[in-house]
Amino acid sequence: MDQNELLELLETKYKQYNRPEFIETDPIQIPHQFTKKQDIEIAGFFAATLAWGQRTTILKNANQLMSWMDHAPHDFILNFEDSDLRIFENFKHRTFNGFDCIYFMKALQHLYRNYESLENAFFPSTLNHYIPENISNFKKLFFSLSHQNRTEKHIADPLKGSAAKRINMFLRWMVRKDDHGVDFGIWKAVQPSELYCPLDTHSGNVARKLGLLDRRQDDWKAVEELTAQLRKFDKYDPVKYDYALFGLGVFEKY
Repeated sequence: MDQNELLELLETKYKQYNRPEFIETDPIQIPHQFTKKQDIEIAGFFAATLAWGQRTTILKNANQLMSWMDHAPHDFILNFEDSDLRIFENFKHRTFNGFDCIYFMKALQHLYRNYESLENAFFPSTLNHYIPENISNFKKLFFSLSHQNRTEKHIADPLKGSAAKRINMFLRWMVRKDDHGVDFGIWKAVQPSELYCPLDTHSGNVARKLGLLDRRQDDWKAVEELTAQLRKFDKYDPVKYDYALFGLGVFEKY
């Protein structure tokens, strides 16, 4: 297809999937349970962290965490004591286990006692941003407490070549805002135009079939290539087409 046909397809599928009905079966339903900024951040951060594997299992386990935090994640994170974390010891989602979960709780408590919002931890100034560097710096900050090395694998680092799909998805949730009601748009320190498209096997395969991506590996270089192509269609909001690629890959088996 030519560029006009491709744009028409991307716009059609973006509008088809970027609607409230999408929330019902997607991990973004977890932060949509809340209205307070910090609650949305924490719920979204955990939901994105767990977002691999079967979607029903992701939702079940993320909801379990919200329940154990008394459906008030910000209050829980700020005020928990070590004894409150015992219930999390047996948590397991694929390779994310109880030790990882408890460290995430402690790291988040450390951050929220030093920053009003995770937005400030990701983007500590309003200067121009380079998202891969912001993610890498956030990871260093997040793992500044004593921890098991294995836990670090649950936050990707684009500067080390990772596609960082889940963290890019989390940033899309926090930064993008339109009138469709799916993404939150509660972070203002960075613009949607600066974001990078979440990339996984499904979206990568669709992007290659559509001629948007040549690189064979689903790594950060592929993320940069894909996002550069999507910016040609909408330089202000390129990652809106994540809906199109995801929908075509997961729901339509394109």
